[in-house]
Amino acid sequence: MTDEPTVTSAHRQRSVGTWVAVGVGVVVIVFGAIFASRFGLDPDLVASPLIGEPAPAGAMPYMESAGELSLNDLAGDIVVINFWASWCPGCRLEHEALLLAADAYRESAVTFVGILHQDRVGPGIEFLDEFGRGDAYRYVSDEGSRAGIDFGVLGLPTTFFLNRSGTIVGQVNGPVNLDILAGAINTILVGGDIDPLTETGELENR
Repeated sequence: MTDEPTVTSAHRQRSVGTWVAVGVGVVVIVFGAIFASRFGLDPDLVASPLIGEPAPAGAMPYMESAGELSLNDLAGDIVVINFWASWCPGCRLEHEALLLAADAYRESAVTFVGILHQDRVGPGIEFLDEFGRGDAYRYVSDEGSRAGIDFGVLGLPTTFFLNRSGTIVGQVNGPVNLDILAGAINTILVGGDIDPLTETGELENR
């Protein structure tokens, strides 16, 4: 006669725990899929809820001159808004591309706005002294991070594209390059639709 294996209490508990963990995992996956399906989104890739909405119009002080800038002042222009900081490595990587694009499209009524976010003006000016300024660029400071909050910025660098009606039509999380900038701007110039969200790298936070 063959002895049947003995099932201990500890073994039963481990088995129950395993099935509970599997069950929880299945529930999480199912609810994640339902959420993504319902909203048409990849839960790991979510664009700003402001896409398709008018850009916030709060006034921001210029970094190196008197006065303030409101995005309403740029009505009729295509606007590229770049949130950056002197401590942000990705901001250094993308800076030259932003300057080149700003210069290339200056005659097409495309305005670039650099918003210094979560940083002091002094280090921001030192950054511009080292890496250069764009003649067709507006540099402003995000006092109290109000603009970043209004735009839903989660980290740096983050870039937004506005069409001529002042509507936010696209967002890039991570450093931009000249191909991304030119592709988006050219598409907006001819009235086309750009990708609402592009991710090029991890966002930095201080």
